[in-house]
Amino acid sequence: QVQLVESGGGLVQAGGSLRRSCAASGSIFSINTMGWYRQAPGKQRELVATITRGSTTSYADSVKGRFTISRDNAKNTVYLQMNSLKPEDTAVYYCDGDIRQYSYIANYRSYWGQGTQVTVSS
Repeated sequence: QVQLVESGGGLVQAGGSLRRSCAASGSIFSINTMGWYRQAPGKQRELVATITRGSTTSYADSVKGRFTISRDNAKNTVYLQMNSLKPEDTAVYYCDGDIRQYSYIANYRSYWGQGTQVTVSS
């Protein structure tokens, strides 16, 4: 009943930019923290950036100064602007949202997007 749909992945040359978006839809009462993760071949999924409902952000050291996370609470959407891309940024990128579906259910649950490949060529 909750879906996170990602868009904006693809292939880009080193030094280029991409903008990712992830829109949550369905039975949603409230969304807390949203974030982006990535998983490169043969590696574990790692945190890229998170943003709270109040727009407090945090970033992995590897992307600080190059990536910017933002969100539009009215649209239940989180964005990831990726600049100065490097080949080591190549991975499948996933968005995540901590979502409370109904007012009578107090707990938040994590929902994931489908994942989209980002490939940075050298």
